[in-house]
Amino acid sequence: MRLIMAIIKPDRLDAVREALSEAGITGMTVSEVHGYGRQQGHTEIYRGAEYDVAFVPKVKIEVALPASLAAAAVETIQRTARSGKIGDGKIFVLELKEVLRIRTGESGAEAL
Repeated sequence: MRLIMAIIKPDRLDAVREALSEAGITGMTVSEVHGYGRQQGHTEIYRGAEYDVAFVPKVKIEVALPASLAAAAVETIQRTARSGKIGDGKIFVLELKEVLRIRTGESGAEAL
């Protein structure tokens, strides 16, 4: 089992969600997050005053799935979230040791 964590631009969320759904990947957790990478934030002008925005708004998607679907999920997220510009985001793939469904007590891939 794998946990895919992807940090993407907020405007790409709906496209990524739809693409994952079409690929047969269901269930995800989405969080609004702020951070920065190589771009180190950016400068904005508000009411004539210029100020630095150190943390850029992003969206974090988390998807737990069987290992057999991980490569397809990563490819789908990468293809759909890519704009070709700085700040497109990152994808992290982690191995899950155990998954438990609280309601039924199922474990492993059955709990997904």
